[in-house]
Amino acid sequence: MIELKEIRSIPTLMRWCEEVIRNVFGQEPDKRLFAENQRYYTQHIADGTHLAFVASVDGEEAGCGAVCQTDELPSPDNPSGRYAYLMNIYVSEAFRNHGVAHHVVSRLIEEAQRLGCNKIYLETTDEGKPVYSSLGFRDFSNCCERKSFLR
Repeated sequence: MIELKEIRSIPTLMRWCEEVIRNVFGQEPDKRLFAENQRYYTQHIADGTHLAFVASVDGEEAGCGAVCQTDELPSPDNPSGRYAYLMNIYVSEAFRNHGVAHHVVSRLIEEAQRLGCNKIYLETTDEGKPVYSSLGFRDFSNCCERKSFLR
């Protein structure tokens, strides 16, 4: 059984952040980056603009994900100007292809909608595209970046 729990613990968030940096970015995190991540979490967890979740399978932590809510200039396709950026979506290798990512992203979408976000963005690897496509995300290009979004 997959369970999702909101995480406000900075040490837990930092542990998952380290795993994401190593396994998604292929880098060893440095002290300066860790300090900036800790500063970010401290500020944005407290003000409610960053919600992080950890997924567990049979009591064992299996993956994570977060939604960062912010504002942009209101426009015809986003009249409220509120949007969400889904980030740090990651599933440990032993738990992949068992629906963990789908559960995490579904919860992040629910949270973004609850916050009144009219747009939801994320960046993806090729490996993650099938999960996001199944949940209504579509590709778009923006200058040098590759992103996906859900309307």
